[in-house]
Amino acid sequence: MAKVELKGICKVFDGNIRAVDNADIVVEDKEFVVLVGPSGCGKSTSLRMIAGLEEITEGELYIDGELMNDVPPKDRNIAMVFQNYALYPHMSVFENMAFGLRIKKVEKSEITRRVHEAARILDIEKFLDRKPKALSGGQRQRVAVGRAIVRNPKVFLFDEPLSNLDAKLRVQMRAELSDLHLRLNATMIYVTHDQVEAMTMADKIVVMKDGKVQQIGAPIHLYNHPINKFVAGFIGSPPMNFLIVKVMEEDGGVVLDEGSFKVKPAAAHAEYLSKFTGKEVFFGIRPEDLCYTVNTETENIIPVKITVVEPLGADIHLWMTTAAQPMVARTEPNHEFKVGDSAAFIPRMEKARYFEKETELSILADLDPAAEKK
Repeated sequence: MAKVELKGICKVFDGNIRAVDNADIVVEDKEFVVLVGPSGCGKSTSLRMIAGLEEITEGELYIDGELMNDVPPKDRNIAMVFQNYALYPHMSVFENMAFGLRIKKVEKSEITRRVHEAARILDIEKFLDRKPKALSGGQRQRVAVGRAIVRNPKVFLFDEPLSNLDAKLRVQMRAELSDLHLRLNATMIYVTHDQVEAMTMADKIVVMKDGKVQQIGAPIHLYNHPINKFVAGFIGSPPMNFLIVKVMEEDGGVVLDEGSFKVKPAAAHAEYLSKFTGKEVFFGIRPEDLCYTVNTETENIIPVKITVVEPLGADIHLWMTTAAQPMVARTEPNHEFKVGDSAAFIPRMEKARYFEKETELSILADLDPAAEKK
């Protein structure tokens, strides 16, 4: 397998549209890296430049230490799995999986061995004689993955391969692809707009927005130490709440004034927030870090009115508002909540994150363990 390096990669369309802007990404050998972001952020374009399906405007691409900018796709020793499967309808599963090897004039015995081995790994041996129309969506996706496996490529590329599947099958296929990565010990680069896929599958996540790389890191690291408001809101489900609050000095300490409530930041955060006294900042708190309480006499209470109740079995999502700003809480189904009810929540202030209102950069960036290594 191979290490993949993107150094200052840019893709410009129509003279001035920068679909990918100065991307620096390193995918280590045998690593599972997920490019994630909203539609139009440049993740699929980045993948297509690695594959050689899009020409690189600026920068350098290296695979296994070799410069690949001008190398044709067929000579890059990569395999790509697309969103729409791209199976030949008139060919059997076996023929679909063997097609690329036959083009390369691989011996028949070797083709048979590779196809059956890949089919065994993917549990589709019993479907080898079927045509694609006789398969379910999940089975077709396995065939597309199998067609990539038989080539023994240096790098596997996946372009939103699960987006055509239903929700239950997507969960199953996520687990299967993660298991496949471990079994093949392969370098894999995966594109998705679904942050749940990114969190559950990746060794490392690359978050992109408007063609620019926002942050790169392990899933839990990005969850706990987002570099800016965009990453904080994109990673996590439901997304992080962002409330505009004013940093105030009160009784010799720092408080955050939302207008309808005041909360005190954790001691470790207070010194960073004190630099913003008199200014507005974004107070970020995740839905799972809001604790329902019936004791409204304690400090750090956030009073809300419930607007939507979403029971999900193991937990409940409560959509609500303060006097002026929307919030969502993720809580256990131990209480009966109704639309229109008033309620109170206590945030876990040690879990809170804060962002500058103008730049949206994290105010607590220096508390990121990765910052010490820079």
